[in-house]
Amino acid sequence: MSDLANLPPVDPKTGEVIINPVKEDGTPKTPKEIEKEKKKAEKLLKFAAKQAKKQAAASKPGSENKNKKKPAKESAPVPEFVDKTVPGEKKVLVSLDDPALKAYNPANVESSWYDWWVKSGFFEPEFTEDGKVKPEGLFCIPAPPPNVTGALHIGHALTIAIQDSLIRFYRMKGKTVLFLPGFDHAGIATQSVVEKQLWAKEKKTRHDYGRETFVKKVWEWKEEYHQRIKGQIQYLGASYDWTREAFTLSPELTEAVEEAFVRLHDDGTIYRAARLVNWSVKLNTAISNLEVENKEVKGRTLLSVPNYDEKVEFGVLTSFAYPVVDSDEKLIIATTRPETLFGDTAVAVHPDDDRYKHLHGKFIQHPFLPRKIPIICDKEAVDMEFGTGAVKITPAHDQNDYNTGKRHNLEFINILTDDGLLNENCGPEWEGMKRFDARKKVIELLKEKNLYVGQEDNEMSIPTCSRSGDIIEPLLKPQWWVAQGDMAKEAIKAVKNGEINIAPKSSEAEYFHWVNNIQDWCISRQLWWGHRCPVYFVHIDGEENDPNDGKYWVAGRTEEEAQAKAEAKFPNTKFTLERDEDVLDTWFSSGLWPFSTLGWPNKTKDLENFYPFSMLETGWDILFFWVTRMILLGIKLTGSIPFKEVFCHSLVRDAQGRKMSKSLGNVVDPLDVIRGIKLEDLHAKLLVGNLDPREIEKAKDGQKESYPNGIPQCGSDAMRFALCAYTTGGRDINLDILRVEGYRKFCNKIYQATKFALMRLGEEYVPSAKEELTGHESLVEQWILNKLTNCAKVVNEAIEKRDFLNSTSAIYEFWYLVCDVYIENSKYLIQEGTEVEQKSAKDTLYILLDNALKLIHPFMPFISEEMWQRLPKRSSETSETIVKASYPVFRKDFSNEKADKDYELVLAITKEARSLLAEYNIIKNGKVYVESAHAESFETAKSQKDSIASLIKAVEEVTVVNKADDIPGGCVLKSVNPEVNVHVLVKGQIDIDAEITKVEKKLEKSLKSKQSIEKTMSSKDYEKKANAQAQEANKTKLENTIAEIEGLEATIENLKKLKL
Repeated sequence: MSDLANLPPVDPKTGEVIINPVKEDGTPKTPKEIEKEKKKAEKLLKFAAKQAKKQAAASKPGSENKNKKKPAKESAPVPEFVDKTVPGEKKVLVSLDDPALKAYNPANVESSWYDWWVKSGFFEPEFTEDGKVKPEGLFCIPAPPPNVTGALHIGHALTIAIQDSLIRFYRMKGKTVLFLPGFDHAGIATQSVVEKQLWAKEKKTRHDYGRETFVKKVWEWKEEYHQRIKGQIQYLGASYDWTREAFTLSPELTEAVEEAFVRLHDDGTIYRAARLVNWSVKLNTAISNLEVENKEVKGRTLLSVPNYDEKVEFGVLTSFAYPVVDSDEKLIIATTRPETLFGDTAVAVHPDDDRYKHLHGKFIQHPFLPRKIPIICDKEAVDMEFGTGAVKITPAHDQNDYNTGKRHNLEFINILTDDGLLNENCGPEWEGMKRFDARKKVIELLKEKNLYVGQEDNEMSIPTCSRSGDIIEPLLKPQWWVAQGDMAKEAIKAVKNGEINIAPKSSEAEYFHWVNNIQDWCISRQLWWGHRCPVYFVHIDGEENDPNDGKYWVAGRTEEEAQAKAEAKFPNTKFTLERDEDVLDTWFSSGLWPFSTLGWPNKTKDLENFYPFSMLETGWDILFFWVTRMILLGIKLTGSIPFKEVFCHSLVRDAQGRKMSKSLGNVVDPLDVIRGIKLEDLHAKLLVGNLDPREIEKAKDGQKESYPNGIPQCGSDAMRFALCAYTTGGRDINLDILRVEGYRKFCNKIYQATKFALMRLGEEYVPSAKEELTGHESLVEQWILNKLTNCAKVVNEAIEKRDFLNSTSAIYEFWYLVCDVYIENSKYLIQEGTEVEQKSAKDTLYILLDNALKLIHPFMPFISEEMWQRLPKRSSETSETIVKASYPVFRKDFSNEKADKDYELVLAITKEARSLLAEYNIIKNGKVYVESAHAESFETAKSQKDSIASLIKAVEEVTVVNKADDIPGGCVLKSVNPEVNVHVLVKGQIDIDAEITKVEKKLEKSLKSKQSIEKTMSSKDYEKKANAQAQEANKTKLENTIAEIEGLEATIENLKKLKL
């Protein structure tokens, strides 16, 4: 039987539920039980009444049709936009009434403009008629050349967004502007990728092809990926002067590289030396200190190493004993690299260590080789308190040991091949064994010989190759080095004396730290892809000379020049020349970028006009790799600084703050943000790269976490604006795709507002020849023009200070004022005003659209051009594109602080009136009274009452009075400021009793909430248990709740008064 069939009895007189006070067993019910039962019964009765009402309605004729739900109205699919523009021609603008253009779609808006800009030469620098830089000044940036290794990532998009916003801004300011593009051959990265692909497809190495054929294959690969990256850059809207595009391996830049090398070699800055280098076994080349990533391990850790099936153990200190020759004694040492004992040429002890004084000058026996090793004394190499106080010395495989070896003139024994195999110096049993396999074998045999002592966990730093993940081996190699000490002094001076400004200050501090501690730079790389060193070894007939000796090397821009130098150096001698096989570090050619791209070493017009560049903008992470080297080489080779300003932007991380990496699956392709991509398509892209199959699943999980619904289509404009808005001067940007999507909505607002405004202006509207005031402007027009001129001031100043956050924020806020206030407020002026008012309101609307689109153009180039091209033009407008239009600046005639103050009062009155109407649920025919005894405020409100009424919307009229006695009874009040009050007539507009009940329920809820907070705050040990943040939050919550209670109590009192 249902509960509805057994409803509780009700007293017919009072309507109250009758509750039996006695239980079934005859015992009395407690008051709490009676109350609980009563509430349950009341709920049941309410439900029964509702059901009865439904049944009664259903039994009426025609009720079946009424209760049937109407089928949901299906929205018609938006037709696809077809761009009929011929590539390179000016875009064919389709009417905004076209159904395909009803909603904002970035793909529609951003099509065709870029090709037209490029073909029309808008991105090329403008000079005066006589070929000089324009009087407005010069602004030029060399774009950091991306590597031709695949595709751009979101970090490149940030670089372009910042640089291009500056370039477009200064172009609109009338300056001679150059944004010089180019690409880097990226020696190690490119060769590594191509080698991986060839192995995956054909199971061939570069050696199977030979140098010449392999390099041809890399060129083919470069051409394909170069075009792909170029396409990405064009999608991003970068206003590069493509007529000056550079490539580090082009003949022109190769000439500059060879010139630089020869000059530096001839004056002794570049020299030959056999020193320890960071050797990447996987890549088979030396890499710079800056390309080494140190992996910290706390103790025993297994790491994946290229070309090893099983993980390799690190973070372990192995102790073993060396037998002392002619003695039963053993000398115990400890090492993290047992396999290097084959290269040990000494064991060092401290000369003052009493434990070992009797061993001074004696020898130990190598356990696996017929070699006696000297025991030496060294204060620098040994800490008596650490370990056993005895240290193995391996000069050819450790930097500290290298220095010890030099001090004691020890033998330097290299134990490894370039492929990481033990060599002939380790003995026939070990030759050809992989280095980490040898580590295991050494420990095994030490145990057999009873020389193994033990192992313990050891916190340490493991040097790894940032390109391949390989474990770096210190290896003794003859290489070319650049002496940087003297150049560094000049580089420090250039920043200290203000010739170069580095921002932010944290980057400047890092620059000084690095340059003050600079070391010589190894520029040799054992690769085939790159600039081959323009230096030749002189083989003198009948002599066996050491290739490590720089005396037998000559540098030459051509072989003929090298031949002539060799003849002058070794007169009357027969010899042959052999060019060095090595190529130069990629950063060497990149270090020449600011002047090699302008034609150096030739004295070109571009070098004269654009060097030094105005600015170098890049991420702080390559301040040392690249920026510092450009300063060193620029001053050394040209006698001048390469640029006047360095701006270091943040690094882009994912929303969780993690570094972006392919293996985490959080790397973002800018095109995916522009066009949008599904999650499954993101997964599919992982299969195309060079990720290890084991890493693909991990990357997929990362993608699911970062982009569970894929990446929405945001468009280039929204992405650029978001990236600039994120640029606050901090070290990192945690990129949230949802924020970028939010700026897409902002683009939609711009699109729809401009579309609506064009309709308001009408097809016949023609703007006046000049942008000026007519004297007929209404208050709202004066107010918005004041906002415009102040926005222009803020934006200009912010961009000059490289303050991207404030510049984008000011533009964003101004657009919202135009859309939400002026366009709304001007409706009644344009529709119902006098002819003069209508004309003035339209003229102001035109000024706003024209200027707002120009203000946002540097950050959003596409939508600004699309909508600006749809505006009618002044007869004085000479630019055919917004790219070359004049950027808005502060205009004193538009500045009007009184109008600003007066209209802010109008907006404040509107806000409080709306608040009261909402509070009392009055949605139409409201009556609002503005009361002010303050003469100026009264006059403002009186003159703007129609404006106030149009903004409030839910009112019949607005009445302005100067004394409270003129306010009719039955009104409620809100204070706007100490001088102005707003009243809303409530009596007769609402059911007062129902409103009181509604507010009382809210009050009851707030009182309970207050009681709960107070209970928590007064609980035992609250101050000890709750942290400061929680206590502050509770205090704020209590204050807000008390304020809410006071407001609700006042509302109830007001409503009760209205009943009287």
